[in-house]
Amino acid sequence: MFGRIYALALNTFRDAIRKKILYAIVVMVLGWNLFATVLGAMSWNEEARVARDMGLFGVSAFGSVTAILLGVMLLYTEVQKRTIHTLISKPLARFEFVLGKYLGMIMTLTLLVGLFVLTLAGLLFIQDIAFTSTVAKAALLGYFEVLVVAAIAVFFSSFSSPFLSGVFAFGLFVLGRLTPEMRAATEHAEPMVASCAKWALRIVPDLHLFSVSGGTVEGQVVSVHGDHFVNWGYVWTSMAYGTVVIGALLLLSIVAFSKRDFV
Repeated sequence: MFGRIYALALNTFRDAIRKKILYAIVVMVLGWNLFATVLGAMSWNEEARVARDMGLFGVSAFGSVTAILLGVMLLYTEVQKRTIHTLISKPLARFEFVLGKYLGMIMTLTLLVGLFVLTLAGLLFIQDIAFTSTVAKAALLGYFEVLVVAAIAVFFSSFSSPFLSGVFAFGLFVLGRLTPEMRAATEHAEPMVASCAKWALRIVPDLHLFSVSGGTVEGQVVSVHGDHFVNWGYVWTSMAYGTVVIGALLLLSIVAFSKRDFV
């Protein structure tokens, strides 16, 4: 079983890195960091703040966009090319197919996010700014956010078209980033709005956990620019939460994909 999953993951990875859209995103990231360098030079003694903010935003935003683009096409491409008939006719269970595809996505996204972080490190090095453990924590949290977004995209692609999957995945990504605002809505909004917000908080993955700079954690304002940021315990806890969410989404994806009829 593990050999079949790994073989499918490796094939997915090889197929993904051939896609031109990935190279376009890499070019966009390089351009984004060059823009950050120029913007930092134009700022008044805020080069370090601009470099960190822009670089980490690039890791999260471009990584998540890539995850959505790859995820929504992950299963649909096999159906469109009718290669799914060949695959499921072999001794390959559908859950192995979903897991292999997602593992291949992890390999692809790990490579891309690694390039994004190296670009960020290069940007900081050029401006003589240290790549501190604080930046490393923020980058690691951003990486796990990308993996959760990828699982969201896979879930929707398991039963929907690429367009709708992309819309749903992006919508859930936005809602996941707005969880603090939704919690505030439950306290001050009308009963119906508050009830909807509470239900949304139970369903929507809390992606804000992975992007806390400038927010409040346990009553304390944390920032990648200040002396106070989250500790490694928070990072490990958030990663554990992300792993549970990914597992739940993959389980739902397997159930939905198993019920599809490709005849």
